[in-house]
Amino acid sequence: MQQALEQFVPKQAITPLMTLLDHEHLTIKVKKERKSKHGDYRSLPNGFHQITINGNLNPYRFLITTVHEIAHFEAYKNYGKHIKPHGKEWKRTFQHLMLPFLSPSIFPSELLPLLARHFKNPKASSDTDIDLAYALKQFDAPNDKTYVFEVPEGTAFKLYNGRVFRKGNKRTKRYECLELKTGRLYLFNPNAEVEVLE
Repeated sequence: MQQALEQFVPKQAITPLMTLLDHEHLTIKVKKERKSKHGDYRSLPNGFHQITINGNLNPYRFLITTVHEIAHFEAYKNYGKHIKPHGKEWKRTFQHLMLPFLSPSIFPSELLPLLARHFKNPKASSDTDIDLAYALKQFDAPNDKTYVFEVPEGTAFKLYNGRVFRKGNKRTKRYECLELKTGRLYLFNPNAEVEVLE
């Protein structure tokens, strides 16, 4: 498993990560990109546990996502299956597991303050932390995607599924966007990735 993961995470992270994954009933699989999630954790009917991570993530996002999913496994193991998926037990577990990785030998110095702030109260997805998500995106391979908050108001954009929207006003945190085909309004998180059309 170590050789399989070495290509996906920062070099200095591999040894502590392998320690976290050292459970005989836990497997990890690298998957093709899934638009709706970076990774997931499942307790299988046979008593085994499986983590899947998208293989297209940059090394820092891959590491954070992997530890996020290991935290689900550890919280399940320690607190049982009736806890909230991203409740206080998972948050404490995620904070504890992530702490050894928050080091300049693993993460670039510009990410460390953002990570420290994020892990004071980790969210269900690092994507909901706009500053951290934007900073992590700087380490992605170049693509034609733009965050909604970067799109000028009134500009049309397309989602991965082909649906076309026009960006409108910002509400408290999210943006109103009009689907051009149906005329319906939708709210978009600022860091939803889209393809600008105009």
